[in-house]
Amino acid sequence: MKKISAWLVALFIVLPFSSHATESPNVELGRQLFESKQLGSNGKSCSSCHPGGKGLEEISAYDNQTLKEMINFCIRDALKGTMLDLESQELDSMLVYLRTFPTR
Repeated sequence: MKKISAWLVALFIVLPFSSHATESPNVELGRQLFESKQLGSNGKSCSSCHPGGKGLEEISAYDNQTLKEMINFCIRDALKGTMLDLESQELDSMLVYLRTFPTR
């Protein structure tokens, strides 16, 4: 049952964004994922806690790999979702989008 539900969750996350599957990481896909409630299971999105990038003003202090891990921890812990592959287009797109927010 766990394998089936994990597969369904992955399918649920990928299908709405499949139009971007062959594109390189981009800001628009990152924005869509940041605002999507489908990354988790608790009805929240990244933007629920960080509207307009609130609380992310110091992300410039982190290198890309560390920031990707932090994004995944938020997906897992705050959104109760499944972490994204560290080399995925989706996670790379979220990284690109987050880097558009003003920093200190």
